[in-house]
Parts: sequence; structure tokens; C-alpha cells
Amino acid sequence: MSTRYLPLYVTGALLSLLFGLGAIQFDGFGSMRVVLNLFSDNAFLMITAIGMTLVIISGGIDLSVGSVIALSGVLCGLLIGEYGWHPLAAFALILPLATLFGAIMGMWIHVYKLQPFIVTLAGMFFARGLATMLSEESIAIDHPFYDAVADFGFSLPGNAWLGTSTLLLLLVLVVAVLVMHYSRFGAYVYALGGNHQSAELMGVPVAKATIGIYATSSFLAALAGIVFTFYTFSGYALTAVGTELDAIAAVVIGGTLLTGGSGFVVGTILGVLMMGVIQTYIIFDGSLSSWWTKIVIGLLLFFFIVLQKLLNRGRVQHA
Repeated sequence: MSTRYLPLYVTGALLSLLFGLGAIQFDGFGSMRVVLNLFSDNAFLMITAIGMTLVIISGGIDLSVGSVIALSGVLCGLLIGEYGWHPLAAFALILPLATLFGAIMGMWIHVYKLQPFIVTLAGMFFARGLATMLSEESIAIDHPFYDAVADFGFSLPGNAWLGTSTLLLLLVLVVAVLVMHYSRFGAYVYALGGNHQSAELMGVPVAKATIGIYATSSFLAALAGIVFTFYTFSGYALTAVGTELDAIAAVVIGGTLLTGGSGFVVGTILGVLMMGVIQTYIIFDGSLSSWWTKIVIGLLLFFFIVLQKLLNRGRVQHA
């Protein structure tokens, strides 16, 4: 078994074990309805975490994604709810602006050789502050397009519903997998995370790749913010506080190395699903505090960090 795939296998096995325990213990836990609810309830986090996966595989970090989600929601609320824009017109403005925001952060990281942690931390404060300045109150979104999107979907056996947010998530996932494993850009992402100096010597366009990675992360965060507005029918500046940490946790639990160079988008989806299964188990139990979710996720993070350390040590000894 390749050590590259081992964290992914471990994540899949743990997810199956947790879901199986819940299905045995609680009636209805293993139903199709619960499975699809895991996707629909966490669609915005999964989309965000896909972008974070690209960043971490490249050896970076992006702390701004939660604030970008909030800013996107506030802009949707203002443009659609206050100024009467059609949602598609608002999206056509918000997504390019978010992409430009990420590209600027990527440019600063590459040109001035700044730590991604510091640059994206500044981006986090900037986006959250701008969102709060635009509106401190929650802005309701009432538009026929939102009603139509919320009602669109497919009924499946077991009283399950495959909604728009899940369909959009699956589309993003397919595109991300194709890009990461069957395109030059994906190869550049892995090369940057493997060894930055070697990537330059191999002819990787480091500047374009770095800017593209952070632009993609911000684009997906903005898209997640739009998806979240379909979930809440509102925009609020304090939305998604701490989501960047949830995304990072999902990426690590999904088997992506924090040092970069190794990881899978599918693993990140499994990581989010594991977090969702833990939360669902606590809801079904009814007697446990919701804070147990954080405790278990913390323990899982410790486990996967130790696993990564052991795998890295094994690779070094083998080399």
C-alpha cells in the first residue's frame, strides 16, 4: 500500500466506522436522507475546503476564506435586497471581485516573499471589516430567483432530497478533481508543495501558479458564500466566523499533508463528512453537548498530525 494513499484510506475507514456505529445505534441514521443532508448542510464548507486543499497542497494557507464568505453574503444582501439587482448580475460582480482579491494576496505572497499566514490574515481582517462596515445587521434576501433555486431538486428514495447546493458542490468537486489530476495547473500545485526550488528549476511558472491558487481559493470561498445565502436567505457580516479553521481541519483529516505536496480533494470531502457525521451522531443522541463535536475533531486532528509525522519520517528513512 502506497504511503501517499494511506491517510486517505484511514479517513475513509474511520468515516465508515463512525457512520456504521450511528446506523446500528439509531433508527434512520443510515438512511439516504441523512446522507444527502450531510452534503446539503455542509455544501458551503465543502466548497470552501476544496479551495483550501489546493492552497495547503501548494504549501500555503488561506485564513481569509471565512471573511470572504461573509463579505459575499453581505454584498448579495445589499445588491439584491437593497438595490434590486437580479441575483445573477450580483453573482457576476461578486465572483470576479473575490477572484481578484485572492489574486492580489497571491501576488503579495510571491513578489514580496511574504508568509501566506500573514498575508491571508490581513485579508481576513480586511474582508471581515469591510463586510461589517457595509452592514452590521443581517440583510434579508427576498427574490423569486432564490425561491426557484431553493425549490429545485430531485426526490430520491427514503424521503431524500437532492437540492441545488448539493448539485453545485458535486460539479465543483468533479472540476477540482479533473484540474488537480489531469491538468498542468494541478501538476504545478503539487510541484510547488513538494519543493519550491525544484519546481522553479523544472520550469514551473511559480508566479502564475501562486496567484492562480489563491485566486481560486477566494473564488470558491465567494461561491460558498453565495451558496450559504441560498441556505439562509440573508447576508450577515458575522457569518462563517471560524470557518477557515473548519476548512483547514477538514483538509488535514482528509489526509492532505500540512507540509504540502501530497493530498486529495476527495479526501477533504471525506474529512467534512466525518465532521458532519460526528455532529449528526450528537444530534441523534440528544444527551451529549454540542461541544463534543469540537473535542472529537480536535482528537482526530492530533491523530492525523501524528500519522503525517510518522509517514514523513518513514519516507526520509526510506530515502
